[in-house]
Amino acid sequence: MTSDSPLETLRRIARAPRPAAVERCDMCATEVAAEHSHLVDLQTRQLLCACRPCYLLFTDDHAHLRYRAVPDRYLAVDGPDLDELQIPVGLAFLFHNSAQQRMAAFYPGPAGATESELDLTAWERIAARHPALATLRPDVEALLVRRDGDCYLVPIDACYELVGRLRTLWRGFDGGQEAHAAVDAFFDELRKRAR
Repeated sequence: MTSDSPLETLRRIARAPRPAAVERCDMCATEVAAEHSHLVDLQTRQLLCACRPCYLLFTDDHAHLRYRAVPDRYLAVDGPDLDELQIPVGLAFLFHNSAQQRMAAFYPGPAGATESELDLTAWERIAARHPALATLRPDVEALLVRRDGDCYLVPIDACYELVGRLRTLWRGFDGGQEAHAAVDAFFDELRKRAR
């Protein structure tokens, strides 16, 4: 009986079927479905996958905890436009960063989400004119705004999902046709989900 050479062993291993990757809760390692909830680490801004029991531990917005549950609210709002926000690009999301105690604006692009500081006094004026903005939950919800006037209050993980899509598709200076189509498709989905 002859044994396989090391190269043959490696080839056999490479041909063997691999088990599908399993997503797990980042808190307790329980397996989670493809569609699952997320938590935000308030110190690092990292998103964590969460099973339902772990998610529920962090739903109190007033508790002084390191993690906060990301809600699943999608709301079309009559909000500000990008010019009113003095944002020079065609797509941005804004959220209140409680660790820095200020609003932050991010622009999705080929390098991910690029941060730009907002003039807080301008934000306060804008929020006073748009009552729905007062319901924006710090750290876990964002205002997603597009040049054509689309404005949605969305979970923060939806914004990072869009950022991830754009990073993989971005070509050239303005993103290219695939990136523009992905943004259009993303906003079409928001229209369906939003109240």
